[in-house]
Amino acid sequence: MAHGVSRILVMPGLAGSTASSVAGGTAGTRRHWLARAAVATGMAVGGGTLGWAGAPARAQTDARFPQRTVRIVVPYGVGVGPDVVMRAVAEVLQRQWKQPVIIDNKPGASGIVAFGDVRRAAPDGYTLYLADTATMCVNPLVHDTLPYDPARDLVPLTLLFRATFLVLVGGGSRFQTAPQLLEAARREPGRVSYASLGNGHASHVAIETLARAAGVRMLHVPFKDVGALFTSVAAGDVDFTAFSYNTTAGLLQRGRLRALAVAARTRIKDDPSLPTLAEAGAPDVEMRPWAGLVAVAGTPPALLEQLHRELTAAIEHPEVRERIAPLGFELEPSTPQQLRARVETDLALYAPLVREGRVQKI
Repeated sequence: MAHGVSRILVMPGLAGSTASSVAGGTAGTRRHWLARAAVATGMAVGGGTLGWAGAPARAQTDARFPQRTVRIVVPYGVGVGPDVVMRAVAEVLQRQWKQPVIIDNKPGASGIVAFGDVRRAAPDGYTLYLADTATMCVNPLVHDTLPYDPARDLVPLTLLFRATFLVLVGGGSRFQTAPQLLEAARREPGRVSYASLGNGHASHVAIETLARAAGVRMLHVPFKDVGALFTSVAAGDVDFTAFSYNTTAGLLQRGRLRALAVAARTRIKDDPSLPTLAEAGAPDVEMRPWAGLVAVAGTPPALLEQLHRELTAAIEHPEVRERIAPLGFELEPSTPQQLRARVETDLALYAPLVREGRVQKI
């Protein structure tokens, strides 16, 4: 086992912009991703949209796959929310496939370490990757050079889940509503502060998306540790942050943090009294980071179709939904083209943040 890598065997029974708005070469990358999603998964392109080619691909399902261990590389540490979700799905897959499914945890560098490993794997379906907003959409925009190209090296399979962010302040904060916070930022540019886990992190791009929509500039205070981040916001040393309900539920219940609004189009079932940003009178911005499963480019189209079908069935399994419900993640299996569209949309959304210097290039 490589130093710093956690490999866990899952054992049965264990618990507003357009494409042209993307800066630099990213628009070409997006076109490449679109073409690869269509060709590699056996989909036909017609009328500007992607659709399944039909029954022939399904008829080619290889009943022999898998014949050995399947590895799913996860760019998060053991026990972190996305890792927990992926393990629940892996347990179902292992029983279905009657072969071991290994969760290979490779956290660090916003997924660059994990992605670099995956791109060297054989295109045979035995190595899959849990991609997310950072690796697919943020990294290509903020890094001039990367050891991988999402469009060239990977093909989409399915979305796994989405999470919904809340706008959060300390329990004793002077801000009572989201519009009040944004108005303070408008009156004193650069004085209202927010915390994130660093340049390009989901919390960073989410808050800057809100700030851009509101036409304000705020002070970014990056943290390396989420515990220290929440302590600073709770104490009022930093004005606010944005994280998911499942990550902050305990702090909210104890009154150390207070939610001002839901960064989504609908309220969350965990706290239906909490308004959305639009309902509160703030810009109608969604902060909903996602994760999805992808395969190595060059994987045979019939095998991609089989993987898609069996992965989405596992994600929709009642056992998985029951285990994930308390975590607050929204399971969202999809077609490959829906995952591709999610990447396209987010690239267009985040490109202006980099172009305007709200998110820094590295």
